[in-house]
Formats: sequence, structure tokens, C-alpha cells
Amino acid sequence: MTDTTGIKIVIKNRKAFHDFHILEKFEAGISLRGTEVKSIREGKVHLQEAYARYTDGNVYLVGMHVSPWHGASDYDQHDATRTRQLLLHKREIRKISEQVEQGGMTLVPLMLYFKRGKLKVELGLAKGKRQHDKRETVAKREAEREMARARSQKY
Repeated sequence: MTDTTGIKIVIKNRKAFHDFHILEKFEAGISLRGTEVKSIREGKVHLQEAYARYTDGNVYLVGMHVSPWHGASDYDQHDATRTRQLLLHKREIRKISEQVEQGGMTLVPLMLYFKRGKLKVELGLAKGKRQHDKRETVAKREAEREMARARSQKY
């Protein structure tokens, strides 16, 4: 899936938008091994259970599953669910750490994509939705679909 800006989207975390209110977005690079990049290019990655954590002045992506690459030997394989360091500017890390520590917010990966050949992850600074918020979101989406359907029908 490539859009007009030269970004090739690998995977989107649609569940994050269902479970969280996304307040702010950040773009980060990821520190990866070669076999991980090749496996991600093939689309063998899962973000549903992943989250980002601020620790010791760095931000790490935890729980992202990258399947082992079929072309590598057993010696060269990577651990599928290892913790991966995210590459952000210091001012972004500082802002994230303040928000997460004070506001009770969390960092969730929203999308994994290639931008000019480099793998990037879009992080969302998020606050969890309650059950009634989720129902409200679904009801609003259904109402918008109904209105669009009514507008598209010609009388």
C-alpha cells in the first residue's frame, strides 16, 4: 500500500483507535537487525499487543512480534518478540516522559511504514477509553454511514 507521499504502509494498528483516545502522534525510527527488516518487508509483523515504554532516558517498543525470516540460518535469526529501541529526538523523549509519568497516559504504536526506504513507527500518546466511550464511537460511526448512504441514494 503506497500513498502519494512515498510512504509504504506495512501495518496499521486499528485496535489502538478502538481502545484509546489518541491525543498526539510522534514519528520514530526503530533499531532493528537485518533479518527483522526483511521479515517486516514481507509483512510478517504484528502490532496488536505492542506498546512503547519510557525507561532510562530512552523509549522502547515492547511486544511487537516480527516472525523469523525464512532466508536466514538459525544462527542469524532474531528473537521474535525482543524489546526494540525507538529513535526519537531528546525533546520528544522528554515530552513523552512527562506525559506518561504525570498524566497516566500510554504510548501505543499506530502504524509501521517505510518512508524513503527507512522503517518508521507512528506512536500515539493515548488515554484509554472506557466501555461506554467505545459504544459511543461505534454508534457515531454507524450514524455517519447511514447519513452517507442516504445522501448517496438518488430520489
